Amino acid sequence: MENQDYGESGADLAVLVKNWMQIAGISSFRQLSRQAGVSRWQVQQLLQGKLWQMRLEILYKISQALQVPLGQLISELGGIDQGTESNTESVQEEYQRLQQEIAQQREALQAEFQQAGLDILESWLKQWPKAVKAARENPQLPAANVVALVSPVERLVASWGVETIASMGAEIPYDPRWHQLTTGNAAPGEIVTVKAPGYRQGEKLLYRAEVSGKMN
Repeated sequence: MENQDYGESGADLAVLVKNWMQIAGISSFRQLSRQAGVSRWQVQQLLQGKLWQMRLEILYKISQALQVPLGQLISELGGIDQGTESNTESVQEEYQRLQQEIAQQREALQAEFQQAGLDILESWLKQWPKAVKAARENPQLPAANVVALVSPVERLVASWGVETIASMGAEIPYDPRWHQLTTGNAAPGEIVTVKAPGYRQGEKLLYRAEVSGKMN
């Protein structure tokens, strides 16, 4: 495929693609097809000036391998082979749809990543405030020396939109939606004492705050 005659227009396309390949560190069209995860025939279609006949997903994979924005790839390669007005509109619509899908996938992956991290951090989220409280009440405890070291973790969790549901020792009205009564009794609205903080992410409950009510 490397030595194939693509015609005058195709030769211009090949030169442009080869320039991008050189910048991306890709030495051959065969390597481009492997790196993009597309077939050699699909790369050949591009080099033959058949961009307007190709699926946008294929063009996107090639643009990723070349490290060239998809819009730029379509604009520059499409400029050599203009295609019809209807083709241009179709590609633009498909491009917008693909961009929306990519954004949705990115959001879904980010949510999965955050949830996996929160699952790992669950024991830390629940136990760390207790260690901080104990260290502040007794500075002689060894834990006092490590409190400041964990602040980056707290900032990371905060950047995910995770908020504390009440703080250790706080006296607050009991709300079963956000609080778990571990000792004593309390009706909704009655004052309870927070024994361990809970966490929420926006309106999503992660862990209820552990509280104690009145002892009978």
